[in-house]
Amino acid sequence: MLNFLKHLLSRKPRTAKVDIGARFQLVARVGQGSMSKVWRAVDLRTSKTVALKILDLEKTKRLESRFLKMKDRKPTEGEIAITLKHPHIVRTLEFGVTTKNEQFLVMEFIEGTSLSYLVDVQNEVMKKNRLRMIVELGEAIEYFHRQNWIHRDICPRNIVVDQNASIKLIDFGLVVPNTPEYQAPGNRTGTAIYMAPELIKRQRTDQRIDIFAYAVTCFEMYAKELPWPGGETLEAVVQHINLPPKDLRKLVPDIDRVVAKVIMRGLARDPSDRWQTMGQMLAPLREALAKSKSE
Repeated sequence: MLNFLKHLLSRKPRTAKVDIGARFQLVARVGQGSMSKVWRAVDLRTSKTVALKILDLEKTKRLESRFLKMKDRKPTEGEIAITLKHPHIVRTLEFGVTTKNEQFLVMEFIEGTSLSYLVDVQNEVMKKNRLRMIVELGEAIEYFHRQNWIHRDICPRNIVVDQNASIKLIDFGLVVPNTPEYQAPGNRTGTAIYMAPELIKRQRTDQRIDIFAYAVTCFEMYAKELPWPGGETLEAVVQHINLPPKDLRKLVPDIDRVVAKVIMRGLARDPSDRWQTMGQMLAPLREALAKSKSE
């Protein structure tokens, strides 16, 4: 893995440019993040429906400028995404640069809905499949970590639930290698309320920040609310440095006690008190899922 990562980081960016208007028929906008727009599109070369993600040029430049002093070049989202092969991670088919110098990714198109919507409505799809979806997301993150990446933005809006109520992790714009250089203090990126305390405090970080964000997401999937009062202001965010999280068992009295305990440990303020790996956290969740199926 380390040799592969070194090779990836040393590669030069792709320079062939693609005329998006000539290559794709843009059907409808299906998503917009803080740094990109995603279209349902038809690839006129293959006649297949795909998801076309176009990164905002200026915002991407600003993000990449944070890493210019790094010894090893930060890989682009496309370079990372194209390597990921997992049933619960969206499949990237191609990446490149447009004639306007925008980075783009061509991905499988997933008919589904955002996990953030299911968190809000708490419908039968969520209630019936919640624990299985939590395990699937954990398996996607576990695979991601084995490839030696830190995701840095695990949250419901970056997860799609398909028509079979199966999850797909979809966004890799803030990903960095899990190496000492990229673990160094100072790079505070992500979605504020899902940020681990060490990230907020600009301390050294590692893959345990993803475990924290995963635990926040799991909490929300059960409780329909966050472990701390929500908000994007600094005052709201620092609450999960200084205040203990809400007790999930009080908010959801019928939750499996083992599942609640697993999630609450993932929310630990000190990373050394958290689950140290996704594999450790997943083991009791898988057991709880198997138990629920046998009942």
